[in-house]
Amino acid sequence: MEITGIDAAVEALLAPVASAVSKLVFYAVPVGNSELPLIVLWLAAAALYFTIYLRFINFRALWLAIRHVRGDFSDPEAKGEISHFKAVATAVSGTVGVGNIGGVAVAISMGGPGATFWLLVAGVLSMSTKLVECTLGVKYRRQNADGSVSGGPMYYLEHWFQRKRWPRTGRLMGGFYALALVIAGFGIGNMFQANQAYTQFLVITGGDSSWLSDRGWFFGLVLATVVALVVIGGIRSIARVTVVLVPFMAGLYIISALAVIALSAEHIPAALRMVMEGAFTSQGATGGALGAMVIGFQRALFSNEAGLGSASIAHSAVQTDEPASEGITALLEPFIDTVIILSLSSLVILTSAIPNGLMTAEVAGIELTSAAFAVHFEFAPYIIALAALLFAFSSLLAWSYYGLKGWTYLFGESRIVQLCFQMLFCTFIVIGCMLQLVAVLDFSDAMIFVIAIPNLIALYLFAPEVRDDITRYIQKLRDQGRY
Repeated sequence: MEITGIDAAVEALLAPVASAVSKLVFYAVPVGNSELPLIVLWLAAAALYFTIYLRFINFRALWLAIRHVRGDFSDPEAKGEISHFKAVATAVSGTVGVGNIGGVAVAISMGGPGATFWLLVAGVLSMSTKLVECTLGVKYRRQNADGSVSGGPMYYLEHWFQRKRWPRTGRLMGGFYALALVIAGFGIGNMFQANQAYTQFLVITGGDSSWLSDRGWFFGLVLATVVALVVIGGIRSIARVTVVLVPFMAGLYIISALAVIALSAEHIPAALRMVMEGAFTSQGATGGALGAMVIGFQRALFSNEAGLGSASIAHSAVQTDEPASEGITALLEPFIDTVIILSLSSLVILTSAIPNGLMTAEVAGIELTSAAFAVHFEFAPYIIALAALLFAFSSLLAWSYYGLKGWTYLFGESRIVQLCFQMLFCTFIVIGCMLQLVAVLDFSDAMIFVIAIPNLIALYLFAPEVRDDITRYIQKLRDQGRY
C-alpha cells in the first residue's frame, strides 16, 4: 500500500516519537560482528535463570502439563471461568501468528541454519519463565462482582508493593504495565493483525485482481463484526472459539509441514548437519555462531512472548484453586509455539527452500516459507495464506482480551467501560485494514517489549514463592498417588 493522505499525516506526526522509543527499547550492543538488543538479553537471562532455579521444571513437569490440559485434574467447583485446555488455547492463539510462518525464514536468512538450534534452545528455556508468570497470574487474580476474574502482571506487581506498604508505587507500576499493554494491543495486537488478515485474504481471493483489493474498509468492517460477536461475550466466548480454532489451524500447518519435510526426507541429514555446524562454528551466519545464537534467541523470545506477562492474563481465568497447576499447564505454550511450530517451519525451509536455491535476497519472510511448501504442492501458497489468516484472526481475539484487562485495570470493571474498549478495539480493526501506519506499529511494538522490564523484576521477586508453590503442589499430587 502506498502511504498517502491520512496515512502520511499520521506518519509525519508519530514517526519521530516512534523512532526514538523504538531505539530506546531495542537498544543493541555490538557482540562480535552482530548486535544484541538488550531486551533480548533481559528475556534470555530470565529464561535461563528460572530453568536452573526451578530445577529444570520444563522437563520434569511436561507430562504433568499434558495431563492437566486433557482434564485429569479439573475441578468444576473451583473458582475461575475456563478449563486448563481453553486457557492454553486462548494464550496460544495470542502467540502463534504470522511470525511463526515468516519469522523463521527471516531468522535463517540473517543467522544461517544455526539460528534454528538456538531458537529451539530458547523455546525450551522460556517454558520456565512462562510457568512463573502464569502461576502468579492465577495466584493474585481478582474475582469480580459478576463472577468474572481479572489477573495478570498489573495485579501481581501491585500486590508486591502493597505487601511492602508502598501501595502508590504498586498502583503506579501496575498502571504503567496496563497502559503499555493497551497501546501495544491497539497496534501489534490489532492493526497489524487486521492488516495481515486482509493481506492473506487477498492472496486467497486473487491478489490485485480480487474484488477486495481496494476495499480494505469492507473487509475490516466484516472482520470487526465477527470479532465483536466473539469478544463481547468475554473470555468464555473467546475460549469457545479458540478451543476449536487453535487446534485446527495448528493442526493444518503442522500436518502440511510434516508432509513437506517427509517428501524432502533425503535432505534431512544435510539440514541437521548445517544446523549444528552453524550453531557452533562461524559458517553460514552474519556474526558467526554468536550471531546465529543472538538471532535464534531473538526470534524465539519475540514469538512466544515469555517474560512479557501477557499470556498470564488469559491463564488467570482458569478454573482452579491451585495456581501452580496453571503454571505447569502453561509450559505447553512455548512448547507448542516455538519447539514444535517454529522448529517445523525451520525444517521446511532447510529441507526444501535451501536445496532448491529458493533463498535469495529478494525472497524472504512468509514468501520464502510459501515457496518452500510449493516445491512439493503447487497449491501450498493457499494453505499458507489460510493458516496466516487464521493465525491473525486468533491473535485478534486473544489481544482483545489482553487489552480489555489492561483497560479495566485503568478505568474500572463496569460493563460500560468494557463495551467502550471493545467498540474502540473493533474500530481499530477497520483502520488497520485501510491504512498502513508504520509508526503506530513501531511504537506499539516497542511498548509490548518495554513491559518485560517491570514484569521480569516482579518474577525475580516472587521466584522463591513460586518455587515453594510448585514444590508443594507436586508433593500434594505425589501424596495422593496422582504423580
